[in-house]
Amino acid sequence: MILLNLGTYPPKQCGIATFSMDLRNSLLINGNEVKVMAVSDNSYQYHYTDEVLFNLKQNHKQSYIRAANYLNKAPLELIIIQHEYGIYGGSEGQYIMELVRLLHKPFVLITHTVLPRPSKRQKQVLNYLCSRASAIVCMTRRSEHLLSDLYEAPPELIQVIPHGVPEFKEQTQDSLKEKYGLQGRDLISTFGLIGPGKGLELGIQAMAQIVKEHPPTTYLILGQTHPMLKKQEGEKYRHMLEDMVVNLGLEHNVVFVNKFLSDEELGEYLYMSDIYLSPYPNKDQAVSGTMAFAIGCGRAIVSTSYAYACEFLSGGRGLLAAEADPEELAGLMKKILTNPVLKQSLQDNALKLGKSWSWPSVGQQYTQLFEQLLGETPLTKEPRISYARL
Repeated sequence: MILLNLGTYPPKQCGIATFSMDLRNSLLINGNEVKVMAVSDNSYQYHYTDEVLFNLKQNHKQSYIRAANYLNKAPLELIIIQHEYGIYGGSEGQYIMELVRLLHKPFVLITHTVLPRPSKRQKQVLNYLCSRASAIVCMTRRSEHLLSDLYEAPPELIQVIPHGVPEFKEQTQDSLKEKYGLQGRDLISTFGLIGPGKGLELGIQAMAQIVKEHPPTTYLILGQTHPMLKKQEGEKYRHMLEDMVVNLGLEHNVVFVNKFLSDEELGEYLYMSDIYLSPYPNKDQAVSGTMAFAIGCGRAIVSTSYAYACEFLSGGRGLLAAEADPEELAGLMKKILTNPVLKQSLQDNALKLGKSWSWPSVGQQYTQLFEQLLGETPLTKEPRISYARL
């Protein structure tokens, strides 16, 4: 099959760009040809690799019209559209509607944000995209229900395919802690592009409670500041977090690893973590690639009770705080630090689910869906590879 992925793409640093690249690679190894249309903002000059055929200017409405004309003429069988409101131009990313209106080829919509309480414009945009799509992919059962019940998407078009996870090289925790000079310490980690809304303040405040009983504990905050945030206000947010660390006397217990991590580095940090902390304060968070990675590595996970966490940490795969409260988070983490049996159980249960989420496996699921749409295999609504019985 000759496919094209439309979305942000590296070297742009954002979750959708990473997802687009990983999805493309997983489709390639499943025998597909995959080209790219990259969405670029005005803030940076991106130097794309050869698979990028068209550079869509995020905030230029005419660029969406030219992009649709290009797609209609190009020798492509199917278009993949990544949807997240913020990556497209116009109010709530409405410019993507213009491209879809003019598109004469089938497309699969991959939804990264499915809000339970959308604004009028947000609902309008996603409703329109769903009404034109040949298939709609979401990553959770909750999103599936919202798409059909709230956004009026035809249920027979919706497929649930989990967020993919890199095939991390498994390594022993002790050897990794020695490699990084962290031997003898319990490690808690959070990773991702840093910015408000990630709940890192909660993690730091929770550490102030933990070190009272577990002094040799280190909280690793992994990742650089989101490039768009950094361009707008510099390192203001990171400096606020650093000041909080100093004010709480946690200079020896909180470490900032201020860089964009490769998959190899990320795998090492995850495998040496005793606890993965996901402190998102927004309960409507529909997808978390970072949590998917932690599940894929079989980590003991503590999280606030946002939508994605509630769905995938059930069944003993993690511990959930009822509220975004640092004391409650600290209490859950202390349970794990003092109970090796609980820790091992959480790791085993997470890994049992996560090992089916490797990108090659996920790429196979997408390939089978695309084959069905193009008539190469019979169309079925049943999941092709079951990711969980939740």
